[in-house]
Amino acid sequence: MNDSEVNMLIALAMPEGYRLDAMDGEIGRCRDFLLDESQWAVRWMVADTGTWLPGRKVLVSPAQLDPPDWSARRLPVRLTREQIEQSPPLDADAPVSRRYEQSFNAFYALPHYWLGSGLWGDYPVPSSMIGASEMLIEPVPEAPDRAEPVVPEDDNRVWLRSVRELRGYAVLATRADGGGDPVDTRVGRVDDLIIDNTSWALHYVVVDRSWLPLSKRVLLPVELVDGIDWATRTVRTRAGAAQVKDAPGPDGDGPLSAHLAARVDEHYGHLRRGPSSAGSDDAAGGR
Repeated sequence: MNDSEVNMLIALAMPEGYRLDAMDGEIGRCRDFLLDESQWAVRWMVADTGTWLPGRKVLVSPAQLDPPDWSARRLPVRLTREQIEQSPPLDADAPVSRRYEQSFNAFYALPHYWLGSGLWGDYPVPSSMIGASEMLIEPVPEAPDRAEPVVPEDDNRVWLRSVRELRGYAVLATRADGGGDPVDTRVGRVDDLIIDNTSWALHYVVVDRSWLPLSKRVLLPVELVDGIDWATRTVRTRAGAAQVKDAPGPDGDGPLSAHLAARVDEHYGHLRRGPSSAGSDDAAGGR
């Protein structure tokens, strides 16, 4: 997915299961994505390589992906099979630490996304991170090594989380009890996440409000999410329960239209324009 592609807001469930085609052959299927909760961005795709590289978690950066072939259900990868096979190994069940990310980036000569002023460090979008210094957001002084030293206690810190794990988490909103005090109430569960296909920034959580076979899904802007509690499997929002209940939902499984995004903006109105969401209403994807 590169910056030459038209910006779209797509559900992460769309490319899951797609065939991954390296430059010299198939390498497996798209299995999962890893979420950076602090920046609301997808940092890695996780590949299921089947019997080719058993016991390994194989990561692919968004910078290494070309636009999907939606009709053929395939996702081109700008790497060779040999490059993937020789990349730093990671056990299938191991978390992705900052130290591992540094070794991965060093192997592929990728810049560190956490160094710089933007969502992708000094680069506007992931696709500009490969061999395009002219795409830098700001000048970068020359230095022999720009990698941040890893603090020992951060070696095993879990920086990133599985999107597959997040699905099914309860979404908690607030409502007034009989005395007028706010109380938490469950308004649904996480069904999917909507991202900008160019920046890989998260825009919406898709909330499934039904516990019946015919589900009703609504959209919740990520800037209204106060946090994810991975221990209790809950997502908390400062939006009111009634507001989430009456929010617009996605129209089908395809990309979100600009019209629908505008309706969501209008629905949540003052909450999205509050101090905590200042500057979040960017133009990507028609927003």
